[in-house]
Parts: sequence; C-alpha cells; structure tokens
Amino acid sequence: MGGCIGISRSHSGAVGNSSGTVTRPASGNQHNKTYRLAHEIIRWKSDVPLTEGQLRSKRDEFWDTAPAFEGRKEIWDALRAAAVAAEQRDYEMAQAILDGAGVFVPNGYITDCYDQLGHRYQVPIYCLSYPINIVKEDGRDSPAIESEPVEDGTETVLKLRLSHNCSDIKLSVYSRDNIGACKKKLQSQEGIESSRQRWFYGGKLLGDKLHVEEAKIPPGYIVQVIVNLENLSNSPTPSKKPL
Repeated sequence: MGGCIGISRSHSGAVGNSSGTVTRPASGNQHNKTYRLAHEIIRWKSDVPLTEGQLRSKRDEFWDTAPAFEGRKEIWDALRAAAVAAEQRDYEMAQAILDGAGVFVPNGYITDCYDQLGHRYQVPIYCLSYPINIVKEDGRDSPAIESEPVEDGTETVLKLRLSHNCSDIKLSVYSRDNIGACKKKLQSQEGIESSRQRWFYGGKLLGDKLHVEEAKIPPGYIVQVIVNLENLSNSPTPSKKPL
C-alpha cells in the first residue's frame, strides 16, 4: 500500500522501511510485555495517492473484515479504538485501551501486537496515520507540510491583522506548528483559505515551513496577514453608513 518513510520524532531511533513496517532499536528481550506504545506518528507515502474519502473507505473495510480472519473480535475493536486515540495524539487513552484489552506491542507500534493468548494482530499503516501525499477532494495533492505531523511544543497566542477587513484577531497555535499549519487553523477559525494567505512579520514573508518558534515573534506583536480577495466566495459587502 505504501512505504513508511519515518517517524515524527527523529530522536526516538525508530526507523521504517519500504515494506511499510516500523521497528524499534533492539534493547533486551524483544518479547518483553512491558513495552509501551510509542508516542509517535508514523510518516509514510502511499504508492497510489488517496483522497481522504478513499482512505476512510479502506480503513472501514479493514476494520470490518479483519475479525473474520483471525484473532478475537474484542481485541480488534480495542485496536481500532486505540488507533483512533493514537492518531489524535491521545497516547494515554490509547495505552489505557491496550492495557485494558491485554494487548502488548513489542516494537512500540500497533502495526504488530499480541494479546495475552499469544495471538498476533497486524494493523496496516493506513489505519494509523494519513500519508504525506494525501489528495484533497478537489484532486490536488496536499503539500507535505500540511500533513506532516510535528510535536506540539508550547501553546501560544498570535495576534493577527487581516488585510481584507483590517481587523485584529487572536489565534491559538503551538510553538512547533509551522506557518502552513497555522494558516490551516486560521482557515478553520475565519473561513479564509490557507492558499489565499500570506503572513508577514517585521517586513519579512513567513514561509510555510517556518516554525512559529523560529519566527521569534514577541508576545503582543502583530503578524500581518495579506488576504488575496480574488475569487473569494461572494459574501455580502457591508453597506457604508452615511457620514
């Protein structure tokens, strides 16, 4: 389906290979049941680019049919719930689900795990995270910077000035968010497509790959957001009040 190309935290030592499997560096007994779920999101690239709808369909098909082949249904249900929690980075919840079901993960990932009876369960990568080349529903490839997971860092609030209505707003982001991810958050909050935003601070354009912490924006300082009004959805123009 696709090859695993990395893990969101490079210092972890986790590695991937073209077969789509991930491994943790050897340390002691590989069957040690005390292994914990890795607090990492697997990065991978699909051999055939998928839309979000196609990916959801593949996931549903796998989870609906997996119990029919091997293993216990209650374990598959627990793995599905843990996969959802882990993808949302709620690792404590995911670990609690695995512990409650008696599932252990020798390599730290749900891709390969066992129940207390020794039954093996293998979950494909596409059920655990989005590929970096996910395709938008309109047919365009999503830039990897928008789908590449990063550690959150410290929460901070940016003050933005929007050019199209000269209004100042506040946007909650994380220090390890890149500007591309911040544009997505602004899109969700204000309805302004990320592709129509250009961010400037101190007279310099902030590139999409630049992390918030790297921009060194002091608290309270304003980031200028230039909004391209061309082809924006027709919204009612406020009528001017008579002077």
